[in-house]
Amino acid sequence: MIISPGHTLVINDNLLPIPSSPASTDTIKNLAANERDHIQQLLDLTNWRIEGQAGAAALLNIHPSTLRFRLKKLGLTRPS
Repeated sequence: MIISPGHTLVINDNLLPIPSSPASTDTIKNLAANERDHIQQLLDLTNWRIEGQAGAAALLNIHPSTLRFRLKKLGLTRPS
């Protein structure tokens, strides 16, 4: 319920939303960078195991060949 004296609704300045400043592009990652970081974390977690029940592909819910394709596309290689 809104209560206001008279026939006109008056909104105080402190109730209006504060405009947010645009986010800095330095802190925003693109989709490929986020995908790369996420896959890298899962590969580190699984000790670079791609296939199997405990593999990274299973955790990502994708086919192992799809994961291998993305690794190649994103330039991720297994450390020596």
